[in-house]
Amino acid sequence: MTRLLPLSLVVITIVASPAAQTPRVRARDLGIVVGTLPAGPLDAITDVTGVLVGHATIVRGDGELKIGEGPVRTGVTAVLPRKDVWFNGVYAATHTLNGDGEMTGTHWIRDRETLMHPVLITNTGSVGDVHAAEIAYMNERHPTRDWAFLPVVAETWDGTLNDVRGQHVKKPQVFAAIDDAKGGAVEEGNVGGGTGMICYGFKGGIGTASRKVPDTAGGYTVGVLVQANFGRRPELTIAGVPVGRELTALTPEIRREGPDAGINADHEGSVIVVVATDAPLSSRQLNRLAARVALGLARTGSTSGNTSGDIFIAFSTANAIPESSSSPTLTATFVSPEATAVLNPLFQAVVEATEEAVLNALMKAETMTGINGNRVHAIPYDRLKAVMAKYGR
Repeated sequence: MTRLLPLSLVVITIVASPAAQTPRVRARDLGIVVGTLPAGPLDAITDVTGVLVGHATIVRGDGELKIGEGPVRTGVTAVLPRKDVWFNGVYAATHTLNGDGEMTGTHWIRDRETLMHPVLITNTGSVGDVHAAEIAYMNERHPTRDWAFLPVVAETWDGTLNDVRGQHVKKPQVFAAIDDAKGGAVEEGNVGGGTGMICYGFKGGIGTASRKVPDTAGGYTVGVLVQANFGRRPELTIAGVPVGRELTALTPEIRREGPDAGINADHEGSVIVVVATDAPLSSRQLNRLAARVALGLARTGSTSGNTSGDIFIAFSTANAIPESSSSPTLTATFVSPEATAVLNPLFQAVVEATEEAVLNALMKAETMTGINGNRVHAIPYDRLKAVMAKYGR
């Protein structure tokens, strides 16, 4: 059954009846808990006070791919470090584990040490349109902003399910994702930029998680959001269990002929990871946090293949950097580089939250059929539970 939602800034078509699939839950709802640090109240990146997340999703059409028309299974996700990020930036840093991907604006962040834009995540073909739309957003919504031309836009490739060459994410979707950005629970799975993504041969997408470090280490919170579109099935590891080697059925059903049919269907994919914290960290310290994302991905089985775009960004909400100020100096507070008792738990928090965010993306994603009838299955809970029990989990 096809049901069309009311037309607004974003057109969303639901292709399958909600009753056709098992309601999807998060990893902890299935009894899967990784790491030893406690999660925040929401177990989401929005546990870091002030961080906002918004999505715009496009699911439209089915059948044979017609480039420029669809079917469309894509969107854009916006992560705002703070509501007024265009005028009060935050310290930030990026890290690239493998560079077969894109995140714009990283050179400016590296040299300037700060982030003064939302982080926008979409599909490969839509980076240019999303970049232009974010500039349009600033011009229209914040016309007094002095410097508006280096947005941060990241991507992963969704061309197995989506008309990726059609460049369907436009200004209305970008405006809607930013305007929709809010605190609280974060929608996961087939949503926003993660709509058409694949992870370890199962349906992937958006996932998030958080960790709180002990009060003796400052009581800080670390939150992670991933757009998971990476990994080969045999690599998938959940809480130390070789799940991918056990769950060999329900592999993606890909048509191998026609335009773009199955191109890169078996690739390693890519992953974009956003790390947020309220710990007062410098750009260099945030780079160290971002680098630890790789360890969290490795815990899920990733080896970061040659054609994988694994790009991470980390920011701290603890210090505000005004876009314009009459003073040439800025007072900021940072954790001492000698404060091992604080930094080590923060590193651990990134690793654990990244691992769980990937699992949440997998658990929340639903089976999806896209271009040319290509179908990617959600990880099956019943079979997953049986495998975990086999290994004493």
